[in-house]
Amino acid sequence: MAMTHTIEIGGGFDIEARAEIEADIVKFREMLALYEAGEIDEDRFRVFRLNNGIYGQRQGGRNQMVRVKLPYGSVTPEQLEVLGRIAEKYSRGWGHITTRQNIQFHYVALERIPDLLGELADAGMTTREACGDTVRNVTGCHLAGACPFEVLDISAWAEATFRHFLHHPYAQRLPRKFKINFSGCSTDCGQAMFNDVGVVAVARPLPDGSVEPGFRVFFAGGLGANPHPAQALEEFTPREQLMETIEACLRVFDHYGNRDNKLRARMKWLLDTMGADELRDRILRERKFLVASSSWVGGVPEVVQERGDAPAGVATGIDPSPVGRYVTLQRSDPYQRWLDANVVRGVAKQTVSAVASAPLGDITSHQFRELAAIQRELRCSVRTTNRQNLVFRDLTEDQLPLLYQRLAAIDMAQPGAELARDVVSCPGTDTCNLAVTQSRGLAGAIGDALEQAGLADVGGIRVNISGCSNSCGQHHTSDIGFQGVERRAHQTAAPGYQMYLGGHVGQMEVQFGTKALRVPAKRAADAVVSIVGRFAAERTAGEPFHMWLARSGGATALAGELKPLDEWPTPDDAPEFYIDYGEQGPYVAEVRAGECAAT
Repeated sequence: MAMTHTIEIGGGFDIEARAEIEADIVKFREMLALYEAGEIDEDRFRVFRLNNGIYGQRQGGRNQMVRVKLPYGSVTPEQLEVLGRIAEKYSRGWGHITTRQNIQFHYVALERIPDLLGELADAGMTTREACGDTVRNVTGCHLAGACPFEVLDISAWAEATFRHFLHHPYAQRLPRKFKINFSGCSTDCGQAMFNDVGVVAVARPLPDGSVEPGFRVFFAGGLGANPHPAQALEEFTPREQLMETIEACLRVFDHYGNRDNKLRARMKWLLDTMGADELRDRILRERKFLVASSSWVGGVPEVVQERGDAPAGVATGIDPSPVGRYVTLQRSDPYQRWLDANVVRGVAKQTVSAVASAPLGDITSHQFRELAAIQRELRCSVRTTNRQNLVFRDLTEDQLPLLYQRLAAIDMAQPGAELARDVVSCPGTDTCNLAVTQSRGLAGAIGDALEQAGLADVGGIRVNISGCSNSCGQHHTSDIGFQGVERRAHQTAAPGYQMYLGGHVGQMEVQFGTKALRVPAKRAADAVVSIVGRFAAERTAGEPFHMWLARSGGATALAGELKPLDEWPTPDDAPEFYIDYGEQGPYVAEVRAGECAAT
């Protein structure tokens, strides 16, 4: 494979990085051969393949899930074409956008993975450290550099972080996985507030009356069965100190994380064992002396100096608070509705961005290829979002009608960004060993129910679903969240959900949803329709869901009103209640040995 790529943001590898990726592929072939020959046991090979982004599926056997890292969601036309080819050649004709801006392919035969990795490398992509006890994909605002609220464009900073930690010695065998997120402003579209390290661009006033842009770094957040809000490390971290600050957080986690109990190994558990103040002091001490390390990155990284981090700019009169920014669709023309819901404009850089809707994050091989063609035709950039869509950036106003026409032709022009129909779901029991419910099936049912009720266009309300307690669907942070659970009714196992209400992220705060009630899987969509309908009828102009919920009595009050939905008919009267979405036979909660233990 010729080493021809010069690294661009999200666009490839330099010569040194390319050599490392090629070495990974050679080693994968060698390790796979040793495993097939019985010379490496299952446990050792599992750790190896996870560190290379290859994850076992529920179906077992040779079926594997392949997770491709897209740092902060950035993707080129050439990469979209390769992703489409991989979906068709190695998988089942489609790929899946994750809530961490990766692309996943399922049902890939183990013996074909080295060839797949080679095709990714040719396009400047890797699966390295996309799974396992590593530094995972570095995520960031999908509108970074195009957002009217940002303090800094975090794109180059996320790129620098990705480059620094890929193959970094401290990023390989951590106590557990380690997640880094970037947000360009306090709105926190990058979801910094529930990750191991969350970076939010902020500004501080200087004595001469000017302001200095920099960052506020948060640490030890996490979701899973026991969600923890991230803690602020210090009031302000200068740009020159950001990289060493992130590495100091990683090193402290590596030194003190629990290596004996995976269920208590994430950085968030250090808050419980040593407390926030002690953990903060250890990080700051580590940073102070990091200059003595060969991996120390001092000053502003080269890629940031080259690419810049100037913000898109805030228009006069724009309030960067969340109130008043929720979409309301009032026009009937499909194109106008798409403009209202899916288009965002920056000011200083005159940016125009538009979201392409990918329901449940699924993209077919044909859609991948067409998206590449659209990107080339419009000469724009594209990123995946943490709500499992894509966004076209660097557009002009004149290009919007053509973009809409092209997206409509491939069924990706639905006005769904930030509307009720934009439901997020984990893979659930389709492929995951840990899931207990068909979360994707429920997501589809909720979308259909909202459409039928005329509520799919309601803005300012998010629905997220996880098939188990591990929160891969981020149900704790959404307005309406569902966690898959096994229920028993009339002495019979049945699929159900625990509903959470009022979760939200923003203004450098996170509020996890409050438990409301448990409902049968087949009545969860009815619960959503009831809540969304009432919210749409009762909210004041621009009122966020969590504020409406508070003045409506909170999760407990709504749970009481919805309690009739938690009544179970007998299996004879309604056998469908005892069969999960997309299944043919009776429900069985079959939890297998998980490889992520996503806590």
